[in-house]
Amino acid sequence: MTEGRLAGKTAIVTGGAQGLGEAHVRALAAEGARVLCTDVLDHEGRALSEELGDNVRFHHLDVSKKADWLETISAAEAFFGPVSILVNNAGTFSGILIQDLSEEEYRRVIDVNQLGVFFGMQAVLPSMMKAGGGSIINISSIQGIAPQPYMVHYVASKFAVRGMTKVAAIEFAKHNIRVNSVHPGAILTPAMEKLDVRAPTCNLIPRFGRPDEIAKMVLFLASEDSSYCNGAEFVVDGGQLNIVGDRILE
Repeated sequence: MTEGRLAGKTAIVTGGAQGLGEAHVRALAAEGARVLCTDVLDHEGRALSEELGDNVRFHHLDVSKKADWLETISAAEAFFGPVSILVNNAGTFSGILIQDLSEEEYRRVIDVNQLGVFFGMQAVLPSMMKAGGGSIINISSIQGIAPQPYMVHYVASKFAVRGMTKVAAIEFAKHNIRVNSVHPGAILTPAMEKLDVRAPTCNLIPRFGRPDEIAKMVLFLASEDSSYCNGAEFVVDGGQLNIVGDRILE
């Protein structure tokens, strides 16, 4: 039996208990990585780690809290060793017009989607330096490339993730750390199923994607197959970005 592409690597996946994060955890573990699955959904996260065996552990993490991040890095090193892969996947969203959006809701989305990524990149850097390098994969969105109405807070956070990725790619390159962003289109996840998606939006989506289709891109970026990819954005949307834009309000 041949070893996987990530054998011996330690990975952290945020928001790993379900949806896209669960797909990332499964994909990385299948290729030999030792994965710390993190989330605020303790029950689901523990169930996933128990299902996947000793190379997957669960750790509670609220990505918007810096102290939680420091504890998470320590836990990953204690379980598996220095971290080589970080998938900043945790995120949240809601669909609200600007005039109806409260400050509280705006800050909630920014705290998770933007501050969470910042804290993660900052916290993991010393561990990746000990590992001799690594790969950080920040999950943005196609709304981090082309804006969409009803989501000013979400769009702001995902544009920020795209920009922060590029800055980190420049700063971390000297440490042999690559930083890239992934921009999924509409993916069928539990979070998507809860969203009150307007019919015109749905009609413009060529096809809803599957979490495993995004996980394949994450796996590519986590592995040495992407050794010359740094500071780039990778769109995985089935062509949605080509047609969804100002037509959404027609």
